[in-house]
Amino acid sequence: MSAFVWIAVASLAAWLWLLLCQGFFWRTDVRLPDRREPRAWPSVGVVVPARDEAAVLPDSLPSLLAQDYPGRAEIFLVDDGSSDGTGLLARELADRHGGLPLTVDSPGEPPAAWTGKLWAVRHGIGLARAREPRYLLLTDADIAHAPDSLRQLVAAAETGGFDAVSQMARLRVHSPWERMIVPAFVYFFAQLYPFRRIAAPGTRTAAAAGGCVLLRTDAAERARIPEAIRHAVIDDVALARAVKGSGGRIWLGLADAVDSVRPYPRLHDLWRMVSRSAYAQLRHNPLLLVGTVAGLALVYLVPPVALVAGDTATATAGGLAWLVMTGTYVPMLRYYRQPLWLAPLLPVTAFLYLLMTVDSAVQHYRGRGAAWKGRTYARPDAVPEEG
Repeated sequence: MSAFVWIAVASLAAWLWLLLCQGFFWRTDVRLPDRREPRAWPSVGVVVPARDEAAVLPDSLPSLLAQDYPGRAEIFLVDDGSSDGTGLLARELADRHGGLPLTVDSPGEPPAAWTGKLWAVRHGIGLARAREPRYLLLTDADIAHAPDSLRQLVAAAETGGFDAVSQMARLRVHSPWERMIVPAFVYFFAQLYPFRRIAAPGTRTAAAAGGCVLLRTDAAERARIPEAIRHAVIDDVALARAVKGSGGRIWLGLADAVDSVRPYPRLHDLWRMVSRSAYAQLRHNPLLLVGTVAGLALVYLVPPVALVAGDTATATAGGLAWLVMTGTYVPMLRYYRQPLWLAPLLPVTAFLYLLMTVDSAVQHYRGRGAAWKGRTYARPDAVPEEG
């Protein structure tokens, strides 16, 4: 057999392994676990880091203010140097809608060692701890919650004895590029961090979705959150590793009633979202980059090429691999309520992600570092990432 046949067979073998041995990552039925309401509802401090979020706050903050929570809960919105009136708008929305108490404060400029939103999170946690809550809800400014979201999160944590319960918010899928890129983003994330393995005892797999994390205050203190992860570009995964590494139990699944309202209408917007952290995911390691590019090509690009350009044996292996790939993507498209004809186009999307990953590495070696909300941070080889 020719080398191309062996490559196509290797791609098919990889897909069979992913289908059966990677924690059934492709299934989308990992939702909040069974839960019952506690006899006494614990207090919660809701921490919202916000930098230049005036465009999305009217669609997200009222949902937090309107939480139907039987216990004591208070919102701490940290205006992280915004230039668009984020803090003032938050106060106006609280005056207009009422609901949970809201405190708006600013942390000042972050030290050089702190990346992303973590300096604002640190300040918000400090404000919340003054009220001695049992739980902290860390949620982004673009996340809209159903009225019983906090109630359900706390009930799940109390029932299951979890130290961190995180839900991956349903991202917006309105524009053509969002439809092409966003479901695949969650699909690839689940492939890297199978949700079933995260909560399983004795496993090392750890991840969270930074837009919605309910965290026990004592677990945060034990794991030194957020100080222990202050260098992390991918802060949600680093947080989960810190909590699990300190003996905590964590859970992550897909959300039914937690949604991101942030739009990504253009390819450029989505490209920037992915490339900001793609090379950090690879620990800024050139060998991991080469391996990732080769792996993406083998798993996602070889099947359609083999089907179209190969001989009978090659086309058969490639076609079967493409069929398995397509089938594993269908549940995620259904979760996002997208047309199933997008499933066979996953190789196109994967090729875009390959280019975004390479671009992330190029930006790193050009010395531009990681960027977040208009701030650019030192290259991670100058400030080592923990976790």
